[in-house]
Amino acid sequence: MTRRDILSRIAAAAMAGPVGLEAAQHVHEEAAAATPAGGVYKPKGLTQHEFDTLRTLSEIIVPGASKGSAAEFIDLLASQNTDMLTIYTGGIAWLDEAMKRQYHSDFLGAKTEQRTEMLDKIAYRKNRTAELAPGITFFNWARRMTVDAYYTSAAGIKEVGYIGNRGMKEFKVPQEAIDYAVKRSPFA
Repeated sequence: MTRRDILSRIAAAAMAGPVGLEAAQHVHEEAAAATPAGGVYKPKGLTQHEFDTLRTLSEIIVPGASKGSAAEFIDLLASQNTDMLTIYTGGIAWLDEAMKRQYHSDFLGAKTEQRTEMLDKIAYRKNRTAELAPGITFFNWARRMTVDAYYTSAAGIKEVGYIGNRGMKEFKVPQEAIDYAVKRSPFA
């Protein structure tokens, strides 16, 4: 089985649901291999503009996502699956057009407040209208894949403090978790 076959199968599986940690590791390794040492990643499926837009969007969704190569992860999977590639190319085109209609600038050229205002509209299904439906669908995909990509990367795993399947002498619930639960308890 070639690397391309493995990536194609992972991309097809990603269309069905979250990417498993082991499968994601293959994609992260492939994305790292596709980036020349000290160089810049060259998109495999998306155009440079689409990739830059996805990278910016990913960074908004999960601050620090670029440390986990989230955009590279998504581009690499999309390059192996035409359905996924269509979701991203179509979604980014929709986002740029919606931004141009409202702000006279594409997503990358827009001000931070304008980007936030647009994303606030498409981040919630409750805002669904015929006009926003494609954006909401795209943003759902982008959000889900960005989170999968980042939190399966070395940077994301380190951020959450995952130590693997190891025994612990003692488990102690962090005080901030207890405070959070008590604050929201109906019995408090």
